[in-house]
Amino acid sequence: MQTAAHFSTLWIAALAVAGGLGALAAGGEILISGAVRLAARLGMSPLLVGLTVVAFGTSLPELFVSFGAMLAGHPGIMLGNVVGSNIANIGLVLGCAALIRPVTIHPGRMAVEFSVLTAAGILLLVAAAMGSFPRPLGLVFVAAIIAYTAFSCTRKLHAAPVGDSGTNADTNLAAAAARVAAGLIAMWLGSEAFIDGAVDIARHFGLSEFVIGLSLAAVGTSLPELASSVSAARRGEGDILVGNILGSNLFNLLLVLGLTGSVVPFAIPDAALKRDVPAMLAFGLVLVPMARFRGRVSRMGGLLLLAAYGAYIYLLGV
Repeated sequence: MQTAAHFSTLWIAALAVAGGLGALAAGGEILISGAVRLAARLGMSPLLVGLTVVAFGTSLPELFVSFGAMLAGHPGIMLGNVVGSNIANIGLVLGCAALIRPVTIHPGRMAVEFSVLTAAGILLLVAAAMGSFPRPLGLVFVAAIIAYTAFSCTRKLHAAPVGDSGTNADTNLAAAAARVAAGLIAMWLGSEAFIDGAVDIARHFGLSEFVIGLSLAAVGTSLPELASSVSAARRGEGDILVGNILGSNLFNLLLVLGLTGSVVPFAIPDAALKRDVPAMLAFGLVLVPMARFRGRVSRMGGLLLLAAYGAYIYLLGV
């Protein structure tokens, strides 16, 4: 009877994973479609939409998971979720998207994003060396994301809007916003179902809570970015894709980590200093030569990013 119950639970978990993936895929298509129409209707550049609307929306799972973990007294899971998600966004999400279609990166337009991400990563590394994330640093992170968002809007708001087939300035604003909201809701529900199912499967096979937090939770909360980025790659919306990934990493570090640390300062485990935070910095910095010398992430580059991400997961003991 106990074996049958375990088998039934495993099937339910598998169905949750499959249903979650389906909701994520559908939500990604709806979100990108609505974001493109919203950009056209408001005269916003697709890069700005990716850096703000799409990035913030796809970072909501990290925000929910991180706050939940922190309130439950699991700061290690919270930190692992943020750092692991940022690594997954570049290694897994950008790698998969580049395999579908090479991703163009404009180094001049991305200089601010690269600089802010690198500076935030270095500050986190310093905090890890000190062994804790203090409240003042959290407040600095929150102030930084507010300032960056305001700067991005003034810098890119009047850039040339996207031209998408079937999209024009007459697009209904409410309908475009509704599509964005529907896509976000579908991806949020899909990520919740996937995470619940994946954690149940992991526990069934005896994986530790620590491994679940660093791998499955991080990958699960990055699935909205993966779904929207794959959809953007298929539609040829490179600016939305790159903006989504870089913007999501900025929101994860500055908003999610900063807001959480502002509420409850937390200790940083030694493993984060020796392995995870340096890995996060390395994955971000590897984009710099790709952007500067090649101007894009090729399919081979995408394959290398996926291989590097696989090596990182292997080092976690998965």
